[in-house]
Amino acid sequence: MAVMVPFSPRHRFALIIPALNEAESLGTLLAQVPAGLFEAILVVDNGSTDRTAEVASAAGATVIREPRRGYGRACQAGLAALPAETTAVAFMDADLSDDPADLKKLLQEFEAGAFDLLIGSRTLGWSEPGSLTPLQRFGNWLSTRLIRLLWGVRFSDLGPLRVIRRDALARLQLRDPTFGWNIEMQARAAKLGLKVGEIPVSYRRRHAGHSKISGTLVGSLRAGIKILWTLGRCYWTRTPAAP
Repeated sequence: MAVMVPFSPRHRFALIIPALNEAESLGTLLAQVPAGLFEAILVVDNGSTDRTAEVASAAGATVIREPRRGYGRACQAGLAALPAETTAVAFMDADLSDDPADLKKLLQEFEAGAFDLLIGSRTLGWSEPGSLTPLQRFGNWLSTRLIRLLWGVRFSDLGPLRVIRRDALARLQLRDPTFGWNIEMQARAAKLGLKVGEIPVSYRRRHAGHSKISGTLVGSLRAGIKILWTLGRCYWTRTPAAP
């Protein structure tokens, strides 16, 4: 699935999609990714027991296998398999909650604003009723307020749809193996003073499969605790200063 990126003379983009048992949604998602945006699309099969890998391969994506479950581990496996020429990486969930049509405006704004990190904010955009639970909304509010208090950087969301420069990502030295990956990325970017931004994106309810985090009260509470722990670790851990 190697294509040229017509609107981007400066960056060569790749897309990483971590996937755990998302065979029902993945084929539709990959078919909806706008043509011409990415030179590589990598689906990381994170220990699925369904046909996730087969569906991804049939749709033309490159399949990377990471049997050790964990969102951060899947993202790291995708990063390790990037083509050498990739200069910026987008991340998107596999469950079709994100709208693949938003990828084009995300990449275009990233280019136009010369950002290091650009987040697709679900809270600034349109969200289908029921797509974000009250606990998720509260967790977003609390986490982004804490980032603002600790480092003076404004975010409105911890949304999974995002794009980041490859060299900036290397400087962040992300370590979280599970669902603290996104908050760690934003916290470390804020701490280093990287150029960050947000644009509104659409968000929909999951219509197939099962959520690995927000589907249950226990899962949501665990995610909240993990987010707070990750913020504390980012605050107290020394990170190399940005040049």
